[in-house]
Amino acid sequence: MVDEPVRPLQDQFAHRFGDPPAHYEPTTGNETLAYLAGRSSHRRYSARPVDAALIETLSAAALCAPTKSDLQQRDIVSVQDPSLRNKINGLFPESSWIAKAPAFLIFCGNNRRQRQIHQWRGRPFVNDHLDAFFNAAVDAAIVLATFVVAVERAGLGCCPISAVRNHAEQISGLLGLPDHVFPVAGLTLGWPEGESEVSPRLPLAVTLHTDRFSEQGLRDHMDAYDARRAALQPISKQRFAGEEGYADVTPYTWSEDKARQYSKPERVDFGAFIRSKGFTLD
Repeated sequence: MVDEPVRPLQDQFAHRFGDPPAHYEPTTGNETLAYLAGRSSHRRYSARPVDAALIETLSAAALCAPTKSDLQQRDIVSVQDPSLRNKINGLFPESSWIAKAPAFLIFCGNNRRQRQIHQWRGRPFVNDHLDAFFNAAVDAAIVLATFVVAVERAGLGCCPISAVRNHAEQISGLLGLPDHVFPVAGLTLGWPEGESEVSPRLPLAVTLHTDRFSEQGLRDHMDAYDARRAALQPISKQRFAGEEGYADVTPYTWSEDKARQYSKPERVDFGAFIRSKGFTLD
């Protein structure tokens, strides 16, 4: 009887990582673990709208997430005005699926309230350095991850959009974000249309460490992952092929794609933008 709940979870882990965790014991949370192991992002949605009250409920659930020192340095902006949404959609002309999503939210780091509290309480804000920005960014990321879980458990689908940071200044202006408040990521939201792919992840031997960080056998693990992912989820389109020409690479692997992606400058102005919002990044 024990094998029945364990097998689906182990199968999910095997698909994700190649090898499931070596030392697994059944728990009462198997269904939740199986959901996490098998979840995937959705970029195709039905035309069914997402009620604003449901978005508020999901946001409330997400904002129950852990936060550094109970500082609560994270906010969610639900973009509901059609003209504002159109302006934001226009920033992503190559990602038309974003405009087709019924709902769009932006998750922000907010270090402003903490500074206001210091002012109101007559105390100096002495931690004006990189950690102030970092804490707010991490708080926003934790809420984003929790929102994703809430969304999917409610039967909806979603996809985080890091590309909002490609247009951080424009989005900040459109949303009226004041100093010390900054966009971390966007999120499309809707009722899923069709199934989405479950992406294999790097093996646990690469990303799970015991006691000390290790890169033992890293190249071999990466090569094996490239081969397994190419077999399970081949990449059909070579990145930058239009600019650089089609490369004779067989198979076209995940690591080749990621190397190409970050061979081009991206968000080189983000640090300047964050400083313009009043942060000291020393």
